[in-house]
Amino acid sequence: MEQVLSMLTPMQFAMVGAAAFAASTLRAFTGFGFALIAVPVFSLFLSPANAVVLSATLTLSVSSITYKTWWGDFPWQYLPPVLAGSLLGTVVGVYFLSGLDAADFKLWIGASVLFAALVLAVTKPKQRGKPPVAVSGTTGVLSGLMNGAFAIPGPPVIVYAMAYINDAKASRAFLIGFFAMSNAVSLVMFQVAGIVTAAPLLMLMAALPLSLLGDRAGTWLFHKVGAGSYRPIALFVTGVLGFANILSGLLS
Repeated sequence: MEQVLSMLTPMQFAMVGAAAFAASTLRAFTGFGFALIAVPVFSLFLSPANAVVLSATLTLSVSSITYKTWWGDFPWQYLPPVLAGSLLGTVVGVYFLSGLDAADFKLWIGASVLFAALVLAVTKPKQRGKPPVAVSGTTGVLSGLMNGAFAIPGPPVIVYAMAYINDAKASRAFLIGFFAMSNAVSLVMFQVAGIVTAAPLLMLMAALPLSLLGDRAGTWLFHKVGAGSYRPIALFVTGVLGFANILSGLLS
């Protein structure tokens, strides 16, 4: 703990903890959005690489520790083609897409997410059958490309879950589980690339307890407000994610 405190002032330490708590609360309720809150705050005090590593490590750690809160609701039938596509896309993204202009790409991502969120918002949810393998695989590839090239795997999978997984508990569990696996892949690739340092791992020890408290709060809220509020709140957060990508692209 002394090593962690030596890296940050007490105020900075408090901000990291508050961001970890808020991000975990959002993730536990919607199934996504941790990095949306955490990474911008972490980046104020850590290098971009360390901020991303800390975010990914926290997400994977909390998802693993609290697996009993979502494991039983996880719709395994949706996972294989999406995960396979994501692994392929991540490899391609890392080795072939890193030269793309990040600003333009984020603008397109943001616009696409906003459009998809609007379509889903005005479309009445209905029970759908299992999506075609081509749709699931393409979703995974797109998510992997974005993960490998820009470390933002979320938008395609979020839209996929909102469109095809009608049950709120299953949709939330799918997103939590998928992003945990995606972060595990990312951390392996970060380690291979040599960008994992001691700083985010030390910070993990300080931020993890507050992340676990946030997870408990978000899980309690999800069960308290009921499935009826899940979809509109998740769509709202998706819209915010789209705006955030557009703003990031414009400011890059």
